Amino acid sequence: MTIGRRRFLAGMGAAGLVAAAAPSRLLAQLPDGENPELSAAEMVTPATQAAINRGLAYLARRQRDDGAFGNSGYSRNVAVCSIAGMSFMAGGSMPGRGPYGAVVDRVVDYILANTQERGFIMAEGATSHGPMYGHGFATLFLAEAFGMTWRMDVGEKLALAVKQIINTQNKDGGWRYLPERKDADISVTVCQVMALRAARNAGIFVPPETIDAAVEYVKRSQNPDGGFMYELVGGPSLFPRSAAGVVALYSAGIYEGSEIEKGLDYLMQHRPKVGSRADADTHYFYGHYYAVQAMWHAGGQNWNDWYPAIRDQLLARQR
Repeated sequence: MTIGRRRFLAGMGAAGLVAAAAPSRLLAQLPDGENPELSAAEMVTPATQAAINRGLAYLARRQRDDGAFGNSGYSRNVAVCSIAGMSFMAGGSMPGRGPYGAVVDRVVDYILANTQERGFIMAEGATSHGPMYGHGFATLFLAEAFGMTWRMDVGEKLALAVKQIINTQNKDGGWRYLPERKDADISVTVCQVMALRAARNAGIFVPPETIDAAVEYVKRSQNPDGGFMYELVGGPSLFPRSAAGVVALYSAGIYEGSEIEKGLDYLMQHRPKVGSRADADTHYFYGHYYAVQAMWHAGGQNWNDWYPAIRDQLLARQR
């Protein structure tokens, strides 16, 4: 039996495969494309499901008593914890329910405990590449958790976190590493757009003008080749941030148009090759975390071609 892309992605689990890292509620329901899509049974092979199960079990063993993840580097970083939490959600668990319900509960508690009075989410003393990265992913996680539980404490902290994103958007419509209305870059901006979309899906008010400004920023960041520059001052297109840029447009409700078409064409130039080993490119996982979501949105032949290739690369990489 063939199932829709939304249900398929929601049921996969993110630990073993990048595709499953995409939060299911964030992705808006789209009509099927003209090209028939492969069924879940064709996509999620027994080896794939086994890898997902192993990945989730590994993550569960790595959770700390306080709900955080990691023991070095980015230990206790709220972005890392939130992405880990969403992988269990994508695998079929939710706070308090499912095989890893207790694990997800502890992540929720950890994120809530590190939400400051005014809504900024950051663990004091934890390593962070940029606090707004962490805030964006943590807000996204809270939105997913709130939509599953309707817990008032989660909803209250989520609303405050959303206000922080709204209030730190700069004049160009983007965001940067720190919660300040100064400069912006495409990578941090994408995190905030996805968080806002998830929050809106969960019933939190997001001003339309905030989204409109973000869309204009992302569109202005696109190069003529369809890829995306890092900042508006200019620069080359690179696959990881270009995948993120396309997902930002989809998350903002832009499902068609020249920007989407050019972006997908650019990404397809970097399509993984079935049977080949993963490239050693910088930010490989970052890029494919976003690219698989972009191709899921695109659907049809794009999805049919992309997912099996990245699935097989990731299966080969699992330790």
